Amino acid sequence: MTKQTTRIPISSIILDKEIYPRKAIDQKRVGIFIENIRDGFKFEPIEVEQYSDNPGKYRLLDGVHRWSAYKSVGETEPEAVIKDLKGANSLLYAAKKAIGPRQLTEEETRDTARRAYSNNSTLTSSEIGKAIGRARQTVDSYIADLRAVKQMGLDLKIFRMNRLGIPQERIAKRLGIVRTSLHYHLSKMPALANSTNTDLNRGFTVAQVAEKHNWTEPMIWSLALEGKEDLERFKQLDWGVKTWDVWDWNDCDRRFGDEWPGQIPAQLIAHILYYFSKQNDLILDPMAGGGVTPDTCLAMNRRCWSFDMADRPETRPEIEPYIWSSAKQSGQSAQQLIS
Repeated sequence: MTKQTTRIPISSIILDKEIYPRKAIDQKRVGIFIENIRDGFKFEPIEVEQYSDNPGKYRLLDGVHRWSAYKSVGETEPEAVIKDLKGANSLLYAAKKAIGPRQLTEEETRDTARRAYSNNSTLTSSEIGKAIGRARQTVDSYIADLRAVKQMGLDLKIFRMNRLGIPQERIAKRLGIVRTSLHYHLSKMPALANSTNTDLNRGFTVAQVAEKHNWTEPMIWSLALEGKEDLERFKQLDWGVKTWDVWDWNDCDRRFGDEWPGQIPAQLIAHILYYFSKQNDLILDPMAGGGVTPDTCLAMNRRCWSFDMADRPETRPEIEPYIWSSAKQSGQSAQQLIS
């Protein structure tokens, strides 16, 4: 089948190192292409794809050395094939094309595999292996540490959402995983808690344990305060309970919530929870913002479903994205929203 080619201004073609599988351009090989071009040789067209982040530009998929040679000899519009990968991984496509004339080195294949997995953890070892010319087991060894970190990150998200009483079907949907696989993850939750509880029992502070295990402080507080009554929780958190009807605080407690415009004090949320709810009640926060409410609910043993227009699945998986509008919400009950 004949490839449909076109001529593209060489100034519009970009070498994107994010999808280039080699460590560097082989200048000796470029020199050979330069000589061949001057001798009248014709080559296969280079392959490019439209640059989504840079309209009017194209990034190279195959033919980096030919492209370099064309630039050196003053070619202004080399022949090219514009590829539509239809969502396929550009780095792996470029790697597959690169292993033809000169094999990728061991360092290059390892680096490509790790970059591909880091960019898209849904890729299987077999898919990566086919692109870089390596066995599945070899790819497994390349990305074992990255996969372990990713797995731990997923476990912690599930742990956090589970502690907030978010139903399993919502957790699975939010994290993009099969619901049946949650049982495997949830079975590891006691072991996760044991490792942090051991350090707490040894006298380490909540902040020290959070830093050691790379957890957030509210998650550690949810374990450190387990079984405590509300007043004891206030005492441990060094908040104190204000019993009068005018509450004031000098600053927000930076342990709870992210930096956020109009951030409210966790102490305020805690007082509202203390006076108007009891432990294990479900709290609904329709405008979660920086996450002060779910963080405080972790410390105060309340379930929490939270929503916001800003979607931050990596740092705030417990806050579900939701766009509010008067037209959309007209006549809609709270029960419909959370169902």
